[in-house]
Amino acid sequence: MPPEQLRVLITNDDGYQAPGIRALAPAIAELGYDVLVVAPLEDESGVGSARAGMVGRPIRTASEEEGGVTYIGVEGTPALAVTLASVGAFGRAPDLVVSGINRGHNIGVPIFHSGTVAAALTAAGQGLSAVAISIDSEDPAHWQTAATVAAEALTWIVPEPAGTVLTINVPDRPLDQLAGVRHASLAPIKRSRIVGTTAPSGEPMIQLEAPRPGAVADSDEALLVAGFVTVTPIVGIREVKDDTAAIALAKRLS
Repeated sequence: MPPEQLRVLITNDDGYQAPGIRALAPAIAELGYDVLVVAPLEDESGVGSARAGMVGRPIRTASEEEGGVTYIGVEGTPALAVTLASVGAFGRAPDLVVSGINRGHNIGVPIFHSGTVAAALTAAGQGLSAVAISIDSEDPAHWQTAATVAAEALTWIVPEPAGTVLTINVPDRPLDQLAGVRHASLAPIKRSRIVGTTAPSGEPMIQLEAPRPGAVADSDEALLVAGFVTVTPIVGIREVKDDTAAIALAKRLS
């Protein structure tokens, strides 16, 4: 299907006014796609696939136009934005989803906490293919590099089977200074930088440790540090074709 006939939903978890989504949307629109931008009104980082409070209430929205693109903000999470768009709340439902550009990387097994990645997985649950794109800096200087990578990834994913999801991390470098593109495994959970501490008030608190040496070879963590764009296909919830647990429980209850 030609790009102009495909509707692409662009969302994020940093908010509809964030610089990442403002760099991403024009790059996708320039390819000729019908772009729909719907993202949280405020920063919703780390919310995963939450859609709390979705049912039975009006959802506040706001919108702005910039460079010929309309940016719609919704009072809720990225997963909610995807859900609303998928059920036609903003006109024709999207054919594809691109989530990002997230400020900061999304690497390792803990990516299921990421609102950026969860938006892509929520799309897959609606039968849509999606790309989640993140840049490896909390204060990026090269948004356009990530936007270019996202646009190329979208072009690749169009003919792939519905429900295909890629999570991509891009070094904060000029395009011509990238080391290349590599398939990456997810860094294991033991590489998580999250640590539990205690606040001066005595209450529990979570903090992030500084990056550590010794990353697992060919993981998204190691390859990103080496300057590569990391590409990891992921899947959402999928049942295991094994009835052992059901049979055991049935026996215990009989």
